[in-house]
Amino acid sequence: MIRELDTVVLVRDLDAYGLKRGDVGAVVHCYADGEAFEVEFVTGEGKTIAVVTLSGADIRPMRREEILHARAFTPA
Repeated sequence: MIRELDTVVLVRDLDAYGLKRGDVGAVVHCYADGEAFEVEFVTGEGKTIAVVTLSGADIRPMRREEILHARAFTPA
């Protein structure tokens, strides 16, 4: 179950925002018992790239054994 403030991983590219599969975001709001989520994606400096409404099929919880990976962000 995904909850507010959880760290989540994008499971597909979101070209309109320049986001790629594997990018990490934070859930800032949950809608309708987990049917949709507002997810914020930020740079390493904490600058917000996008706040996007996503379905549960678009994201997954970050696993404890995973490690973060850095990439250069290119705005859409």
